[in-house]
Amino acid sequence: MDRSNQVICDKRSYSKDIQSHQHDFGQFLFPLQGSLDIKTSMQEFNLTSDYCFYLPPASSHDFRSPDRNEFLTLDIPDHFLPGDTESMYVRLDESWASIRFLLLEEAGRGCSAALTNLTRYVTHKLKAAPFASIEYIHQHYKESLSLDTLAAIEHYHPAYYSSWFKRKTGKSPKMYITELRLKEAEHLLLTTSWSISVISEEIGFENSSSFTRWFVKWEGTTPQGYRMIKNG
Repeated sequence: MDRSNQVICDKRSYSKDIQSHQHDFGQFLFPLQGSLDIKTSMQEFNLTSDYCFYLPPASSHDFRSPDRNEFLTLDIPDHFLPGDTESMYVRLDESWASIRFLLLEEAGRGCSAALTNLTRYVTHKLKAAPFASIEYIHQHYKESLSLDTLAAIEHYHPAYYSSWFKRKTGKSPKMYITELRLKEAEHLLLTTSWSISVISEEIGFENSSSFTRWFVKWEGTTPQGYRMIKNG
């Protein structure tokens, strides 16, 4: 069977011995039991039942399972995929859990119309899915965030993560976080009567002096000056 041209969904188990290969199709892995150690050129992690993982075509990887295991595996032909895709480590939230349930219904039945439609939906989500570290930044940008922390969320090496992030957003992680904090600072200055001290604390600065120096660097005026100019 030519797996590179057909959608295939089935249950598979993996050996405890390290194996290495790559394939001409994309592949989604949904853990059903046990876990899988996966290592690519940029990532290394243990895939558990809380997550699913997508491997793009031609991605060389090592894998082994340290325990008794079973995985739902979806092989996706290249012509189903939305252009060049990258590996994606995804939390198994309600949406992905529902997809796994529907795929389980089709597992082992061959390439049915239902499986084809499900696969197209999965590839659509591949294109539209938010990245975990970017979601994390939006939830925690007021805190001190290290590059190592953000890279670990995607299971990337930090050096690779920086270039990956800029490719995805057009900005460095530092600039992306700065712009979020600046936008929130401006919003609070214009929509509240909070003191500069309270606002600086709200967006994660230790004191108002640090906040003021930072704000002047990016806006060319003090927070109080910005408030006065914008509010007339």
